[in-house]
Amino acid sequence: MSGAHADDGGRGVLDGAFRLLDRLCEVGDAGLTALAAGSGLPKATAHRLLDQLVRLGAVERADTRYRVGPRLFQLGQAWEPHPGLRSTATQPLHELARATGASVGLCVLRAGRALVVSGVPGEIDELVPLRAGATWGFPTAVGKALAAGMAPLALESASWQREAALIRDRGIALDHEQAVPGVACAAVPIRARDGRSVAAVCAMIEASPRLPRIAEVLRRVGRAISAGLEPG
Repeated sequence: MSGAHADDGGRGVLDGAFRLLDRLCEVGDAGLTALAAGSGLPKATAHRLLDQLVRLGAVERADTRYRVGPRLFQLGQAWEPHPGLRSTATQPLHELARATGASVGLCVLRAGRALVVSGVPGEIDELVPLRAGATWGFPTAVGKALAAGMAPLALESASWQREAALIRDRGIALDHEQAVPGVACAAVPIRARDGRSVAAVCAMIEASPRLPRIAEVLRRVGRAISAGLEPG
């Protein structure tokens, strides 16, 4: 087999393995038939890849069902979207949650969506659980806070350009039940030392007049995390 063909085969194996892992992250646990169908792989291929992932500790098997394994969790804990981001944010996030009762999340922008890096549960946890690995789209406050820090695109609407400019000017994005009925959210960007927006922190509560007060606390937390970041 030539080197090029071997590389193509290796990419195919990796692609299949990650499709299975992505599917497991979505559903929590599942049987072979469901995983093969959900990942678009032949059942025999899915079975072979799952066996390999089980041996590596990336997947666990219980009877006839599979779930994400501890090795994948350990590898994920080593990921830092920006140097020192998670360690710098941990204490301020917990202090914010204790002071406000809000569900608090640290998010980064990946593939056009807000990816939750870490979260602290609060009063709306039953409505919107904040779990590491979850993603949210543009209409949420945290999605807007992250998108507003990106370079503008020619295809962006004039209304969004105005809203993004306002978010950058105020340093905060708000969501009054626009994303989830009964839930209000505020989000602020986390900035690196060169001014780049590298993440955002959000605080989510039941819709109430408390949001402006929580927003002020959130601004202070955002500034504290930004000031503590390592150069990156």
